[in-house]
Amino acid sequence: MDSTPTLNTIPQKHGAFDTLAHALDYAAEGLTGFNFYSRKGELDSVQPYSRIRSDAVKLARRLLHLGLERGSRVAIVAVTHPDFVRFFFACQYAGLVPVPLPAGTHLNGAEAYKGQLKRLVAICGARIAVSTEDFLPYLTSAVKGQGLIMTGLPEDFDALSESGEELRPLGPDELAYLQFTSGSTRFPKGVMITQSAVMNNLAAIAGPGICVTPEDRAVSWLPFYHDMGLVGLMLASMASQLSVDFFSTIDFVMRPRLWLKLMSENRATISFGPPFSYELAAMRLKTSDVEGLDLSPWRIAGIGAEMIRQESLEKFAQCLKPAGFNASSFIPCYGMAECSLAVTFAEIGKGVRADLIDAERLADNNKVVHVTDGDGDNVRKSVFIRCGKPLPGFEVEIRDSQGQVLSEGECGTLFLRGPSLMAGYFGDEQATEEVLSSDGWLNTGDIAYWSDGNIVITGRSKDMIIINGRNIWPQDIEYLAETMDGVRTGDACAFSCHDTDGHEQAVLLVQSRIAEEADKRRMAEHLKKLIQQELGIDCIVEIVPRNTLVRTTSGKPSRSSTRKVYLDMLLQNQAAA
Repeated sequence: MDSTPTLNTIPQKHGAFDTLAHALDYAAEGLTGFNFYSRKGELDSVQPYSRIRSDAVKLARRLLHLGLERGSRVAIVAVTHPDFVRFFFACQYAGLVPVPLPAGTHLNGAEAYKGQLKRLVAICGARIAVSTEDFLPYLTSAVKGQGLIMTGLPEDFDALSESGEELRPLGPDELAYLQFTSGSTRFPKGVMITQSAVMNNLAAIAGPGICVTPEDRAVSWLPFYHDMGLVGLMLASMASQLSVDFFSTIDFVMRPRLWLKLMSENRATISFGPPFSYELAAMRLKTSDVEGLDLSPWRIAGIGAEMIRQESLEKFAQCLKPAGFNASSFIPCYGMAECSLAVTFAEIGKGVRADLIDAERLADNNKVVHVTDGDGDNVRKSVFIRCGKPLPGFEVEIRDSQGQVLSEGECGTLFLRGPSLMAGYFGDEQATEEVLSSDGWLNTGDIAYWSDGNIVITGRSKDMIIINGRNIWPQDIEYLAETMDGVRTGDACAFSCHDTDGHEQAVLLVQSRIAEEADKRRMAEHLKKLIQQELGIDCIVEIVPRNTLVRTTSGKPSRSSTRKVYLDMLLQNQAAA
């Protein structure tokens, strides 16, 4: 069994279609497609776009047999499997709206996962739901009592008769899918993305974003329920007729070398991931693992989805330099589900470009003052990564708390307007009005500044910790914890809460396998002193067991939900006392 080829037989088009169905119609004329690999790196399934289309059309006729109203939502547990792809595109042809659901009980435990699925299905008002066998018990439990027409395995839907009704694919002004945000797991929001919005973004990604060529090939382990995995790798590749080699997220976490192995063996040129993925790969690699790899074709190593830290990328590049990886391949980017996906890309071939900023001036008055390493130890410095210039079609403003537009050198809230923005949050007009103005401006909630035409993200406004009038970014506190031995990226979560006098107090929870209470106290005291020394604030530090931090659907710690866990812990301790 051979994978789909890199070179195609049809002229490449960069997302120049009005709908996803039309994009797949064109891709199906060529030879490229999706390839799915096992945890051992063996090719499991080859799915040329021609097969994906024919299977999707056949399934679409079976879904129509259920008599669903046009635009009905179809909940799909987004396992990295050909069946997810088949159902997603079947919805496009049947006039239904796919809703990817997270696939992973490992995020917060089985019961929490069932509760999460229940909320997501209820919010989107799904009429049918489908899952692979591994996740069906959780899905069946979650949809109980919600009045769905049908819930089952892919083969259950394959057993339906085909409708004789003519297929009417979703049109440009209709929804392409609902994408749940990776923010709160307790109060998730379903982002409504129209066909025209996503197609605009896909064209921008493939064209001015990363300049896709006919020689490009992608590898992805990113989950299909996250916008970077769904839009950035699955849909953008299809709309540019690229071949992609997929393997599952859990297999990446267990065997990050598989990512590099596939990149090398298939001479792939494009892959994306959050910063932690590069750090994890570098941490797990042995010298012998690097031997035999050829990563010289890798020209787009995209980085996004969370705050970018330069040190982990430098370590990755240094570790894989003997395999031909070039640090200039790094492409920092910025995006969010509310914008379909991508907003900015750094310049290709320039690698990571960072600003060294006076942290005190930034925290005290939102002024961006560039410094150098030679400015002395008396100046506290912060490093921020330039995420590139906005894609064509985006209007960008950075505003202060009064709504005034700021110029370069001033830090404020990032606002966006453009053709790939969401239509709103499904069934939640209040939440939509809070972030999307009547004239189309989206309040991203991100804090940013301009740097030589580039957007630089410094944090999230809703996560900001304000101590005695000073702005403290929680990721600065988390970073100090992650410098400790045994603390991995993502094992620390900082937030604020009010003390008995109503003053804002910084809190840091750190996950650790440390069992002895005396060792926990020593670690907490060391971190308190380090935070005081580096940031000049007092901070409550709690060393907690593994799996205490609540995570979002993309696996990142949720500060708001973890804050609730901490407050519940305080109440329990008070009751016990």
